[in-house]
Amino acid sequence: MAEPILEVRGLVKHYPLTRGVLFKKQVGAVKAVDGVDFTLDRGETLGIVGESGCGKSTVAKMLVSLERPTSGEIRYKGEDVTRLSGRALRAVRRNIQMVFQDPYTSLNPRMTVGDIIGEPFDIHPEVAPKGDRRRRVRELLDVVGLNPEYVNRYPHQFSGGQRQRIGIARGLALRPEIIVADEPVSALDVSVQAQVINLMERLQNEFDLSCVFIAHDLSIVRHISDRVGVMYLGRIVETGRDAEIYDHPTHPYTQALLSAVPVPDPEAREHRERIILYGDVPSPMNIPSGCRFRTRCWKARERCALEVPALAVPEAFHRTTGPAAHPSACHFAEEKHVVPSDRPE
Repeated sequence: MAEPILEVRGLVKHYPLTRGVLFKKQVGAVKAVDGVDFTLDRGETLGIVGESGCGKSTVAKMLVSLERPTSGEIRYKGEDVTRLSGRALRAVRRNIQMVFQDPYTSLNPRMTVGDIIGEPFDIHPEVAPKGDRRRRVRELLDVVGLNPEYVNRYPHQFSGGQRQRIGIARGLALRPEIIVADEPVSALDVSVQAQVINLMERLQNEFDLSCVFIAHDLSIVRHISDRVGVMYLGRIVETGRDAEIYDHPTHPYTQALLSAVPVPDPEAREHRERIILYGDVPSPMNIPSGCRFRTRCWKARERCALEVPALAVPEAFHRTTGPAAHPSACHFAEEKHVVPSDRPE
């Protein structure tokens, strides 16, 4: 079996809370990410989904070294990126690029499109000789479906979808092996979302990319992802192939998320079970003991408050090889068909 191109083990990011002016004292911490594990294979797309505030974007920033983790490992081709600095870190960052969420604030309004896309070449001049950069920028504009003649225009002269294409072109400039896409279509219209998603799928095949795709829209994640990880309050609570997660969910949180996905078939919509979660998501400053989902879970028992469930194949599915036998962090995991697979008679 080939070694994964990216391995994340025990990834933690805590932001300290301090009190005092002259003599600051730490009185707590915001546990944005609290022990995340996953792998990314070459050419694969891993989707990460969850509610706002669950830590998805913080994971993305740590993958590209915009944030340094409190603890844990991020191994790129076997090398722990969290221990690198200077020239060694810059060499790795060339191969792990990011597409940001907001196409309006992620582009410098004072720079032309040509300067924005060509800026990575200033940091990594070995990728493109100085006299060849303008040609490379025009090629990248053409690759993402924009007119190469737009090279001297400014971001305010483009629509949201066009700006995101510019952001994708910038991410591809250094020919990376991994793209981390942090909710790249959440700020776009539905019709434009489809165009950008189709573009990213085409570019993944054309450039042989591996991708971590972060979103809160489960339908988009299913369309583009090979595997899916569901996050809740700083941890991944269920992971598996797309069909395993969407058609055979075993964690109550995943089941609740899927029950809220719009269903185009009116008959299926009438006959499906809608799972309502009561209460608010707990504060990352005061995470519940044991299972962090237990305060909103209808299956919660005394064991849930005492033991932290491991992200592993549940005991109930140890002797089976079906699609429900995938890792799920729940003491009482069981398969539940949230949306009927067949139309009712």
